[in-house]
Amino acid sequence: MYSKWNEIYSLFNPVAFEIFGIAIHWYGIAYVLSLLVALYMAKRAIKKDPKRFPISSKNLESYFIWVEIGVILGARIGYIAIYDPNSLYYFTHPWQIFNPFDSRGDFVGIRGMSYHGALIGFLIASIAFSYKKRQNFLLYMDLVAISVPLGYVFGRIGNFLNQELYGRVVPKNDLWGQKIGILVDGTLRYPSQLIEAFLEGIIVFICVWIAKKTLKTQGLLIVVYGISYATMRFIAEFWREPDPQMGHYLLGLSMGQILSVIMIAISLGLLFYIKSQKNA
Repeated sequence: MYSKWNEIYSLFNPVAFEIFGIAIHWYGIAYVLSLLVALYMAKRAIKKDPKRFPISSKNLESYFIWVEIGVILGARIGYIAIYDPNSLYYFTHPWQIFNPFDSRGDFVGIRGMSYHGALIGFLIASIAFSYKKRQNFLLYMDLVAISVPLGYVFGRIGNFLNQELYGRVVPKNDLWGQKIGILVDGTLRYPSQLIEAFLEGIIVFICVWIAKKTLKTQGLLIVVYGISYATMRFIAEFWREPDPQMGHYLLGLSMGQILSVIMIAISLGLLFYIKSQKNA
């Protein structure tokens, strides 16, 4: 006998409302909320701690626009390059990458965004912004580290409401999984999106917040963010269903776990660079 929670997908409409025949999904609302929360946290940081974050509101708003463009482009292109089985089609028909309509002309939105692709887009935009505006790159990275995690919570909640990126099948002997599992096409699966919201959002925020209180060297907050996020993502992947076209790779790891290991390696590389500059 399943509970109402187990059957929430059959009781919940991922479409919040319609405007002129265009469906507005809860996912879209959650995504906007994630951006607003991240911007609020950044504004709060530069106001509460101006010595650590000597950034003007004007520069912050300009930076926010740059990185949002980078994130959207990187997330979508990254998903197509890494996860989408039709990547060749999209790269030979680039105008279709952001086409929100299906072959019948129905509005379906844009599905398929990669976090690691978004990260690459974000870094490229941040480097370009720092060079163009002559701003301190590591200063903005530290601001991002404290601003992004709580906003990320809403992004994963949006995935849950949109009934995508669901979890692995719950074993019958897992009593905890039976209670929190969600029925997807008649199969009980872990609510991995909510698990990720907690691990990759709340836990990572706590890690960075503690680091902010104890670490003063510029650039270390983004190192803590990179290592803590990658670690939490690696753990969360044990509950998340790998993309069907990807499966598992070396040592049974998913693509998300492999990319998380790479992210940890890059973060450690940045840590050694910062330490070497400090000792120079």
